[in-house]
Amino acid sequence: MKRAKLGDLDVSAIGLGCMSMSSVYGKADEEESEATLRRAVELGVTFFDTANGYGRGHNERLIGRVLGAQRDKVQISTKFGFMHVGGTPYVDGHPDRIEDRCDESLERLGTYYIDLYFLHRPDPNVPIEETVGGMAKLVEKGKVRHIGICEVSAKSLRKAHAVHPIAAVQSEYSLWTRDVEAHVLPACRELGVGFVPFSPIGRAILTGAIKSGDQIEEKDMRSTMPRFQGDNLSKNLQLVGQLEEIASSLSVKPGQIALAWLLSKGDNIVPIPGTKRRKYLEENAAAADIVLPSSVIEQLDAIFDAEKVVGGRYGFSWMETTDKDD
Repeated sequence: MKRAKLGDLDVSAIGLGCMSMSSVYGKADEEESEATLRRAVELGVTFFDTANGYGRGHNERLIGRVLGAQRDKVQISTKFGFMHVGGTPYVDGHPDRIEDRCDESLERLGTYYIDLYFLHRPDPNVPIEETVGGMAKLVEKGKVRHIGICEVSAKSLRKAHAVHPIAAVQSEYSLWTRDVEAHVLPACRELGVGFVPFSPIGRAILTGAIKSGDQIEEKDMRSTMPRFQGDNLSKNLQLVGQLEEIASSLSVKPGQIALAWLLSKGDNIVPIPGTKRRKYLEENAAAADIVLPSSVIEQLDAIFDAEKVVGGRYGFSWMETTDKDD
């Protein structure tokens, strides 16, 4: 597996997003999830992403249990800050509570340090400088080695980076979600900050596996996302059809094309495709060796122009938790 840098943190060029192993996109198989984590290490994937809120701690415990013996060979990122009350999400970035959240994650992960600790979303009620100041104290104590922020605007990133070096920004980025290209990615390049795209294959739609909304279970979080509903989904699947044609012409999988396209956008970009199955893990890891011709990259850019993708990323309440540039 090729290597990449998130700030000063050395990681595999493609990581593994572990959220789906805690039954977010339909039911997960614990045995298969464990086998997938072990297979990832065999393939040279060393960067594993989780969060304290995934399965209410289940995800961190799973990673700690399976990868504990490999701790010196892997880099673990986890997150804090996302909270829920009565189903309504909110963010808690108060510096007085950060260390408690970190200690809880350390216990579940069964480790004494976290390689990359993310704020899950900037707290609109707490200046980003104060939250990052609290995170920086964890670095001073050795509990955290690098810090990052998810779904942050370029403006907030600059404020945060002025307090303590930010190793990485994690936000949604893929062929069908390209908002970060306008402001955030240029700011990351300028500041020497890495970028970690989550949902890099569009929550599986860019693999070609989803053909209709009937495939999405009621408890699957995609059932609430406008892009996966009704006419929106039908129109978006037309774009995926063109991706499938390109993949077929190159004798690779559509999802692999989507990952290779992301890797072509910068050497500071480390996608974390999520899966709970070895089959898809192996396909995703192999994408690190695919180099797309510039003509194909340009073709994909045009097919998935932002104005052609129909529907929002999240429902309204979830979008309120994101930090946006004006």
